[in-house]
Amino acid sequence: MAEINQRRIAASTEAKRTAGGILLDIRRNKLLYAMLLPVLLYYAVFHYAPMYGAMIAFKDFSPRLGIWGSEWVGFEHFETFFTGAYFWRTIKNTILISLYELIFGFPAPIMLALLLNEVKNAAFKRTVQTVTYMPHFISLVVICGIVKDFTSSEGVINDVIAFFGGQRTTFLLEPELFRSVYVSSGIWQHIGWGTIIYLAALTGIDPEQYEAARIDGAGRWKQMVNVTIPGIMPTIVILLILDIGRMMNVGFEKIILLYNPGTYETADVVSSYVYRVGLQDFNYSFSSAVGLFNSAVNFTLLVLSNWLSRKWNDTSLW
Repeated sequence: MAEINQRRIAASTEAKRTAGGILLDIRRNKLLYAMLLPVLLYYAVFHYAPMYGAMIAFKDFSPRLGIWGSEWVGFEHFETFFTGAYFWRTIKNTILISLYELIFGFPAPIMLALLLNEVKNAAFKRTVQTVTYMPHFISLVVICGIVKDFTSSEGVINDVIAFFGGQRTTFLLEPELFRSVYVSSGIWQHIGWGTIIYLAALTGIDPEQYEAARIDGAGRWKQMVNVTIPGIMPTIVILLILDIGRMMNVGFEKIILLYNPGTYETADVVSSYVYRVGLQDFNYSFSSAVGLFNSAVNFTLLVLSNWLSRKWNDTSLW
């Protein structure tokens, strides 16, 4: 009993020391914490406060009655979604598009950063960076308009196909081609912007490591394999964990701008389904239940990928 009391006293003392250290740090760095305050307020107001509304996923929500006045229905909306005709279609499409983006889109900025790192001509390097960054700053609506024009039967891509003797086709009217168009256009739009983080990580590699590799007789390729890639591996792992944690968050904006009823079979994802049911059919409770399920899956994937990363290579978010 005495030992337990000693542990409690020690824990209480440590907690007081920690609290005192935090208060002392706040007093010493008032300006830094003041700069942090708007960010905390943003997340509190726009991300955490709205979580109160997730309650309507368990109610038959009526705007007239409000959240508290609406009837409690428990897991009824979740059961409706799980047993509905669109459950497996939306889950399958979401996972497949996310996997394609992970397999083809995630390595793309890494490879571009590695290639740019090997370029010695500064002017050419800046030109490539500028050209590849530009699509990221173009409005998504404009991007989707460009994609539609380029992939139409009279578009540039079909002109190239026809030049080599191929048959013209409207890509976005073919269900089996939708995912390829979606993923490849995403790579084109974001590959340059994604290289920023990796190029910044490359600057943190000690030049002496390259010098030691050259002394050992390593060429450019072996230097990249044995020095460059291991040097940015922690950054790659962290970004991979974050991407896995967003696997179910395929943005509905781009999907809605590109798909049509003829391509629902391969294009309809969870977020676009929530948009149609929630905003177009005014079924707010059902769409909230689907969105809550989607967030729960993302959270589970994030925790699992972080645990696996920490177990395998000691790199993790927490």
